[in-house]
Amino acid sequence: MIKVNVHEAKTHLSHYLEEVEHGETIILCKRNHPVAEVRPIAAKPSTPRPLGLAKRVFKVPKSFFDELPEETIALFRGEAA
Repeated sequence: MIKVNVHEAKTHLSHYLEEVEHGETIILCKRNHPVAEVRPIAAKPSTPRPLGLAKRVFKVPKSFFDELPEETIALFRGEAA
């Protein structure tokens, strides 16, 4: 983890971005007080996520599709029950 004041970060932004690309985290400070963190974005997975991971493990019950009670619908509208 690298701590850098804002002025230094602005002056050498390209250098610090290269550090972030290599996995380093940078703490930006204002007058030596930390105010922000710059870290690499997580890489996207190279393969798509497989479908059906919970197949035969979880089943949606038939009651899931039943109509909601009127007092629950009123709560969604912001009305008092």
